[in-house]
Amino acid sequence: MNNTSKILLGFIAGAAIGGALGILLAPDKGSETRRRIVEKGNEFGDSIVDLGETVKDKFNDVVDGVKGSFNRTKNSMS
Repeated sequence: MNNTSKILLGFIAGAAIGGALGILLAPDKGSETRRRIVEKGNEFGDSIVDLGETVKDKFNDVVDGVKGSFNRTKNSMS
């Protein structure tokens, strides 16, 4: 995992923890707190999906680069 992915994951985790603590410590009714927890959970899930897609795209870019290098090397040896 590269630096950018680590920083992004750390940011997402920190935001999720901060959001959860803010919700739990806020003086709201129980039903309102539960609704907000569900919303934040959904947002966190969406963030994880986005992170996964970003990592997958970067991985595919690396694979494509390696394939291209391999093909260039193979062609130069022919």
